[in-house]
Amino acid sequence: MNLEAILEALLFVSSEPLKIERLKKVLPDRSTQEIRQTIKRLQQRYASSQHGIELVEVAGGYRLQTKPEMRAYIQALKQGPTFRLSRAALETLAIIAYWQPITKKEIESIKGVDVSSSLRTLLRLNLVKTAGRREGSRALLYKTTPYFLEVFGLKSLTDLPQIEEL
Repeated sequence: MNLEAILEALLFVSSEPLKIERLKKVLPDRSTQEIRQTIKRLQQRYASSQHGIELVEVAGGYRLQTKPEMRAYIQALKQGPTFRLSRAALETLAIIAYWQPITKKEIESIKGVDVSSSLRTLLRLNLVKTAGRREGSRALLYKTTPYFLEVFGLKSLTDLPQIEEL
């Protein structure tokens, strides 16, 4: 069967980015190089302005998503509110993203205010998670999740803008 069609179907039904290793397990008769080359061809095909979707690399894997320029049409179809974070939650998320792993107390020392509500929201939305405890302490550490990378369209944390750029 056509590998492009198989990959397209797998990417379409997957609820999370598919890593090459996972695709290799599903397609043991195909080489890693063949899978990578086929993904590149699909990316090139979807890059055309004739398509409303694109194949992107995020969170260490690949996913199909709508192109940003389709946003207004999708919102009109859904007629619902977009995913929004309060300014306080977004600031807390940025601190965690840049200084992770970090404790609640450390976040509060940077912001100068209580971040309990923001942390609860970010945990509920699966944008951050606990990452153990600070050594020699009972303080929980927080870090971003792979879903954070997905939501913000990042391959890895190294794709975050440099603080100096902000």
